[in-house]
Amino acid sequence: MNINTNKIVSITEANQNFSRVAKLTEKHGELYIFKNNKPKYKLVDIENDTSIEMTDDEKIDFIAARILKLYRPAFEELAK
Repeated sequence: MNINTNKIVSITEANQNFSRVAKLTEKHGELYIFKNNKPKYKLVDIENDTSIEMTDDEKIDFIAARILKLYRPAFEELAK
């Protein structure tokens, strides 16, 4: 198994600084968490993982949430 070293964090780091680990996962799409110097867990950005199957309704919910997050200030201004 070949793993890009930029996609590796220790279980201690994941425990102590999960927000940083989540940001790295968003950046790389996936992250490997090592325990005792061996890969133990794989964390994936579910919105960008093509191996996870979703229904059309679930896809719409994800896309709608992403659009709302990006353009919330504009929507709030239009709602005035």
